[in-house]
Amino acid sequence: MTVALLFPGQGTQHEDMLPWLEEDEAARTVLAVMAGVLGTDWRARLADTAWSRKNTVAQPLITGTSLAAWSALAGGLPRVVAVAGYSVGELGSSAAAGMLSVDAAMALAVKRAAAMDACPDAAAGGLLGVTNASSDELTAVLDRSGLEVAIRTGDQRCILGGRRSALAQAAERLSEHGAKTTLLCVSVASHTRAMRAAVPVFARALAEATWRPARSPWVAGITGQVERDLHEVQRLLAEQVATTVRWDACMDAVAERRPDAVLEVGAGTALTRLWRERHPSIPARSCDEFSRPVQIVDWLDSVGAREQRR
Repeated sequence: MTVALLFPGQGTQHEDMLPWLEEDEAARTVLAVMAGVLGTDWRARLADTAWSRKNTVAQPLITGTSLAAWSALAGGLPRVVAVAGYSVGELGSSAAAGMLSVDAAMALAVKRAAAMDACPDAAAGGLLGVTNASSDELTAVLDRSGLEVAIRTGDQRCILGGRRSALAQAAERLSEHGAKTTLLCVSVASHTRAMRAAVPVFARALAEATWRPARSPWVAGITGQVERDLHEVQRLLAEQVATTVRWDACMDAVAERRPDAVLEVGAGTALTRLWRERHPSIPARSCDEFSRPVQIVDWLDSVGAREQRR
């Protein structure tokens, strides 16, 4: 039995996410680190979307809760054949792959958010999810709006980044041509040129962190390839802030490792839904679909038993 782990990005946080974390001792240890950044009342404050959507809150929040869930499960997981992270989820995936400590990943999440917020005009940016847009219409919108493809999520799926005023105009035009658009709960234009000033700042923070060789294959977001060289991992993590994430290629690279199951480690089910659409033959679930860690392990065991019967 083998499993691949996917770590979500910001925008997936919600008031009722991962309610079982505080019940697990290993998870509580990670949550204590996160509480040092966000405060011990972080869960109560999730109802305040103006707070939870702040870049400086969302990035450590997603990193911390994902790593808390991973810490609760790590001892009971089958062999991990691939680890990938979506946007800031790459910090969690780097820790799960063994390259960073939990403390280091949390500290980097704080520094990443601060570097991005310090970019000129950062406050004016955002992200727009787009589905079912024709390539011609999408190209026309990009040419006229100054927007960029921030994340490629699948066939006829992507996320656009840029100024919120331009995103609103693009959403109106794309909707008129039959596309579905959703303004995401992200307060900066991640993975676009607007974040270039953050790259060298975050690169320095990454270089100052303590790194260890990966224990599990780690898939890089902007290349969709397994990367083992630690200096290259750091470069890719820094560049990712201002470069298109190829999540479609990441999913394909994970699938090539032939996991028996895929587990989304963190809040929400966005990555699970994308995986099921692109690789339906490999079962996928999110930690946020379960009420206790033992249920996650039981699901993985049931998948393994089915594979053995084949």
